[in-house]
Amino acid sequence: MKKLAFLLVLCCFATALSAQEHLRSKLNALLDDPLFETSQVSLMVYDLTDDHALYQYNARQMMRPASTMKVITAITALDRLGGDYMFCTRFCYTGQIRKGKLTGNLYCVGGFDPMLTDDDIKFMVARLYELGIDTLCGNIYADRSMKEPLEYGEGWCWDDDNPRLNPLSLGRQDTFIDHLQQELSNIGVVLQNVTTGDAVCPPNARLICSRFHNLDQVMDRMMKKSDNFHAESVFYQIAASTGKPLCKASDASAIVRQLIKRVGLGNLPYRIADGSGLSLYNYVSTELETMMLRYAWRNSNIYEHLARSLPIAGIDGTLQNRMRNTAAQGNVRAKTGTVTGISSLAGYCTAANGHQLCFSIINQGVMRTAQGKAFQDKVCRVLCEP
Repeated sequence: MKKLAFLLVLCCFATALSAQEHLRSKLNALLDDPLFETSQVSLMVYDLTDDHALYQYNARQMMRPASTMKVITAITALDRLGGDYMFCTRFCYTGQIRKGKLTGNLYCVGGFDPMLTDDDIKFMVARLYELGIDTLCGNIYADRSMKEPLEYGEGWCWDDDNPRLNPLSLGRQDTFIDHLQQELSNIGVVLQNVTTGDAVCPPNARLICSRFHNLDQVMDRMMKKSDNFHAESVFYQIAASTGKPLCKASDASAIVRQLIKRVGLGNLPYRIADGSGLSLYNYVSTELETMMLRYAWRNSNIYEHLARSLPIAGIDGTLQNRMRNTAAQGNVRAKTGTVTGISSLAGYCTAANGHQLCFSIINQGVMRTAQGKAFQDKVCRVLCEP
């Protein structure tokens, strides 16, 4: 019986090896493509179920990740902040209220919440009105002091249509205070000689109300739609976790590097410049992205939030129109990335044998994005097909 059991184990092992060799052979065949005469590719596939690398090609080569950088940002945020983290915007006042008149100032304290809408402003104004205030004699201030005053990320292209990194914005526009002033007028609050501007909210200010959005809400658009503004807001929340009075992108980068060290790759010269992948200065590897995905998968409190935020092949997000009518449809959950010359994809899938896999692919030097996407889709089909 022992001999039979040993033979069965040996047979299963041989079958597994044969399947792995078959997979490697298929992936090697994909690399025999004229595309790679003029461009580069880095690729890593990891078997999460058996905990070993299935395939590597230039996996340690430093490359610009484009928006797969958002995978690193999301995992770091979930690890550092937790899935229940809340983005907070505060509405405060100073001065005295007598007979419905506030003689003092209003302060809107930005927490870099990218999801603020006019509904939030209406809520704030309604809470002010509930205090019995029908007249304001003072000023309305925007407090943008939570982050460094840089409006753009390090290494962003000057001629791109990039979002300004304003910690108190409305639909990415610097119109929050204007809309607040208009809503005050709409509900009948009299504004006596009111001026607007920027100022830091004093510590003795009284809280009128706070507005919140959670990390899952922000990550949904950040990942599904590859929203750069949302990604940078998350990046600055990571920086805010240091407790410093002024958040800097360099603080967030340092925390990302701490996590890189924990996943075992701290000795390699990665460059983390922003949270979205817009920067020309970001340099990572497919090995790093794969090991970060492995780290997330092994931590259920991270993975459950990350997995539901990722686009699903042929179903939604930036993968809605890709891999349709293949074994990858509804199976692959991955973050896409596209900037000039770069196309990337990183995420998870389930192999035909039921094993859970994670992978990262970066195509560099591709002048037609469609070529990179086509290659990535072929890789995903190979990973998912019997």
